[in-house]
Amino acid sequence: MVVSNGVATKGVLEAQGVNVYYGSHLAVKNCNIAIPERRVVAFIGPSGCGKSTMLRCFNRMNDLVAIARVEGRITYHGADIYAPTVDPVGLRCSIGMVFQKANPFPKSIYENIAWGARLNNFQGDMDELVETSLRRAALWDEVKDKLKASGFSLSGGQQQRLCIARAIAVQPEVILMDEPCSALDPISTLKIEGLMHELKEQFTIVIVTHNMQQASRVSDYTAFFNVESVDRGAKVGSLVEYGPTEEIFQNPMQESTRDYVSGRFG
Repeated sequence: MVVSNGVATKGVLEAQGVNVYYGSHLAVKNCNIAIPERRVVAFIGPSGCGKSTMLRCFNRMNDLVAIARVEGRITYHGADIYAPTVDPVGLRCSIGMVFQKANPFPKSIYENIAWGARLNNFQGDMDELVETSLRRAALWDEVKDKLKASGFSLSGGQQQRLCIARAIAVQPEVILMDEPCSALDPISTLKIEGLMHELKEQFTIVIVTHNMQQASRVSDYTAFFNVESVDRGAKVGSLVEYGPTEEIFQNPMQESTRDYVSGRFG
């Protein structure tokens, strides 16, 4: 449950007692978090604290890492996403992902959007879907006259918005973003941030970011992860504090959170 101003809200996604291992190494310990519907949630914290690892658990991207293992329970609308009957590919249609580095397909701008929809047996008007997806990603006006051009012909910021449009096209409910602005210039970053504000009217967004200002600007809720030492100097990530962004940045409960958001960390 997510609690804000004394009101509890059930999460679209919920992690309960989640431990993530890479081989014998415990990377994330006992994570409990609920992601509310149609809000932006930011995961912040130092490198190696498990932000991206936890993010990738929400659509089972860690399944693609042979040595990864997830314990505990993660639910999507109350259903266990790691149940044997769940198809990870189908899950990723509902819970899409945008990566740190823009990764357009080696196809035209049009086909970048249409490809996933075709794989999912989309039966509607493809031209309309492509246009709608590009408009939602604030890219249509920039590419409408060159839809047959390669996705690689676009600038870095445009490529990242193309990847967001591609994710939108398969009509997910949740969009996971793993440091989507880390390789972008300030102007492109602001465009992506503005886009997130618009997209949360229809989508639930979880973003990993190292940029404190970005987290404070775009998110409704913030989760602070940290690294702690365990046996024999090994490091493990854990969720320290989670709540409304204003509270996390202005009145955090934990000293380590206060140090991190104020720049005194470490």
